[in-house]
Amino acid sequence: MTVIVAPPHLTDAARGDWEVLQTPTPAAPRFDPAQAELLPEPARRWVLHAVAPGTPLLRAVVLDLRGTIRLGGWRPFRAAQALLPMAGYVWAATARLGPVTVRGFDRYRDGTGEMRWRLLDVLPVMSGSGPDIARSAAGRLAAEFVLAPAAALDARVQWKALGDHQAVARLPVGEEEHEVTLTVAPDGRLEAVTLPRWGDPSGDGRFGVHPFGVECGREAVFDGFTIPAELRGGWWPGGDRWADGEFIRCTVEHARYR
Repeated sequence: MTVIVAPPHLTDAARGDWEVLQTPTPAAPRFDPAQAELLPEPARRWVLHAVAPGTPLLRAVVLDLRGTIRLGGWRPFRAAQALLPMAGYVWAATARLGPVTVRGFDRYRDGTGEMRWRLLDVLPVMSGSGPDIARSAAGRLAAEFVLAPAAALDARVQWKALGDHQAVARLPVGEEEHEVTLTVAPDGRLEAVTLPRWGDPSGDGRFGVHPFGVECGREAVFDGFTIPAELRGGWWPGGDRWADGEFIRCTVEHARYR
């Protein structure tokens, strides 16, 4: 399987993570719908919608994305992401601030989180690491398992139902168990993903647990997996503060499962 080359502006550590996270899934079995029978009904409905029968249950994925991100105002960006649920991610992007560019990455693996963003590849714009950044990044990783639906069948994921339209997936990431709530339409489409996530949404250095969520729109099919291809994410979903908390709107242009 061809290696997907890392974006050029990564550090050595981030490039190393990129290579590890796209390692092909070893001996991936093919999906049998019977494998979803013991899941809570909303989760079962989503998995049967998201994974075509006979699809190899590949866990790693590399995504190509575009959209807008809030950096002062809403700015266009393009990004690539290597993702392996419960293990880590590297999200590398280029955003436009008028005539100039901001490039950088967010990453998480093995309990280490980091963000590093530079204007014109030289001037630091935003950077961070340490326990708070790692804990927040672990929450993001937990939520993004829905982009690699085979992870729903991982024995480490514990499920419980919340009525007819919601299910909670409890995933181990880092030193914590993260409870991710999936809202599922009657036809199995994923409508929203929410969780309590550690972070600093106000940007004042006061970290804490806050509601975080992603609204899911149009879908697309890649390699036998149906995933949300239109996403809106941010803090305080579904309430009066969503207008202030929403910070990213993106489209998945392509996904390559490995």
